[in-house]
Amino acid sequence: MESPEYNPLIRDLPVDLRPRERMLYAGPSALSTAELLAIILRVGGRGENVIRMAERVLSHFGGLAGLAQANFDELCRVHGVGEAKATQIKAALELGRRLLVSSPEERPQIRGPADVANLLMLEMGLLEQEHLRTVLLDTKNRVLRVVNVYAGSLNTAVVRIGEIFREAIRANSASLIVVHNHPSGDPTPSPEDVRVTEMIVEAGALLDIDVLDHLIIGRNRYVSLKERGLGFKNG
Repeated sequence: MESPEYNPLIRDLPVDLRPRERMLYAGPSALSTAELLAIILRVGGRGENVIRMAERVLSHFGGLAGLAQANFDELCRVHGVGEAKATQIKAALELGRRLLVSSPEERPQIRGPADVANLLMLEMGLLEQEHLRTVLLDTKNRVLRVVNVYAGSLNTAVVRIGEIFREAIRANSASLIVVHNHPSGDPTPSPEDVRVTEMIVEAGALLDIDVLDHLIIGRNRYVSLKERGLGFKNG
């Protein structure tokens, strides 16, 4: 007969192995992903301490990227998680997402497509549905805000140009960059992507708001339609 697995309560662990105490004296960067998640979850379940639960949750979703991609219902279906823990996880992930697109000290400046990709790729590359966003910029190409325009297939039949520019006008934006994702992970532009880009660029010219680029985000890859001369008359 196999001996039962050793699974002590957190309070029974040595102080230097408890996640919260380790963070206090070693700092958050010293903790594993499972230990950080354990702090968010706070407590484990019957017969399972919170570190083991965190390890199991991460394993279930294939790591942190998969956890970030999971929706609320998928989190709740994991044994021992429930609504409270799922809410805590989603709140922590949302704070991380917001940090990527905002800076309380200094707004990020966009110097090229790579800056936009660095701002949004981590999150948008994991989305299971197409989303279209706009990065609104001031006269010095500093980010004013990132706007979630809508979710759904990007095509000329459904794209509402007014929605793309509404927040830009409200924010007195000098220019904007359009960003959408391909859930397949392949950021190769489709003919429809190019046609939509042409429509957006033309509308921007009429409204005196420069459309600087249109980026397509894939899994760890992106394409700048401006760099490829697609949808922009001047290449």
